[in-house]
Amino acid sequence: MSWQQRIDAALDERRVADALRTRRAVSQGAGRWLTLGEQRFCNFSSNDYLGLSQHPAVIRAWQQGAERYGVGSGGSGHVSGYTTAHQALEEELADWLGYSRALLFISGFAANQAVIAALTGKEDRIVADKLSHASLLEAASHSPAQLRRFAHNDVVQLTTLLAKPLTAQQLVVTEGVFSMDGDSAPLAAIDNATREAQAWLMVDDAHGIGVVGEQGRGSCHLQGIKPHVLVVTFGKGFGVSGAAVLCSDTVADYLLQFARHLIYSTSMPPAQAVALGAALQVIRSDDGNARREKLAALIAHFRHSVAHQAVTMTDSTSAIQPLIVGENSCALRLAERLRQRGCWVTAIRPPTVPPGTARLRLTLTAEHQFDDIDRLLEALHDSE
Repeated sequence: MSWQQRIDAALDERRVADALRTRRAVSQGAGRWLTLGEQRFCNFSSNDYLGLSQHPAVIRAWQQGAERYGVGSGGSGHVSGYTTAHQALEEELADWLGYSRALLFISGFAANQAVIAALTGKEDRIVADKLSHASLLEAASHSPAQLRRFAHNDVVQLTTLLAKPLTAQQLVVTEGVFSMDGDSAPLAAIDNATREAQAWLMVDDAHGIGVVGEQGRGSCHLQGIKPHVLVVTFGKGFGVSGAAVLCSDTVADYLLQFARHLIYSTSMPPAQAVALGAALQVIRSDDGNARREKLAALIAHFRHSVAHQAVTMTDSTSAIQPLIVGENSCALRLAERLRQRGCWVTAIRPPTVPPGTARLRLTLTAEHQFDDIDRLLEALHDSE
């Protein structure tokens, strides 16, 4: 089979399964509204949970950062790309979350890949929740360490796996809030099992940071734990992009030597770091508290109202509210019907989610109004 035949066969397989991914160029895609061509939709597919991508203070900070530093960092942080703006943000994050150090990465995907690759060797074992993000599971599968997956949020099976004989180290990997189901990990129980096994815990809190807990400190703070490695990302609650790894001084020094994504990638623009600092100030402020409270009220309203409809949901109290449809074609048809009613939703299909669990991944934001939720609920009812 030639290169072209291999590519054509793979694409044809996705088309037949109604699983082919496509992109649409929108003129606005974050926040309450999505604009496609001349049409405007109420947006239920954005991860901008607090609406900070459009916050005037965050936008102004990025502009001021660009005026001071320019639009690029100029290189890797190990060469010339680590500025006082990066340093200030790292120190603010570490202080906020109670860690000695924070290291900035260009994306959450890169952070997860870098940490797992740098920490684990062939004698080690990675024990991961089977619904962990693709960046975590891919890094674990590419690692020379053995990978064992425990059933989603099953602490009993996790404990059993951790008890199996091993002469080296074990790394437990999970998320704070799961990106496709929207449910939360039992982090306190996972942390207890991990420490009893003398293992280390790594938590990716992409969908919890900024959104839950006191001052938006995230899932770990909410459940009273401090994992050995905490990964936070900035494309959701912060409304920007990028990520940070929170850890001890020695782990930070180690990653600076051996985390290849950190060493060989151009660092984020300093102006972005300035904007992230402004987003952090909003998250920690009364404004941030008000946004979290409004988001929680919208979630409660949606879940209470949708419970009366014939839909299958997950056990999620987060901004992620999936409606499980089943077959790919059914999910695509329902998404299109909702768009015809002015509600932009996205059908998520395998391989992103398990076969037979295609879904509409609805996301709510603090920018939504209660009328928006009612409009979505009415559209869902009429589409049954």
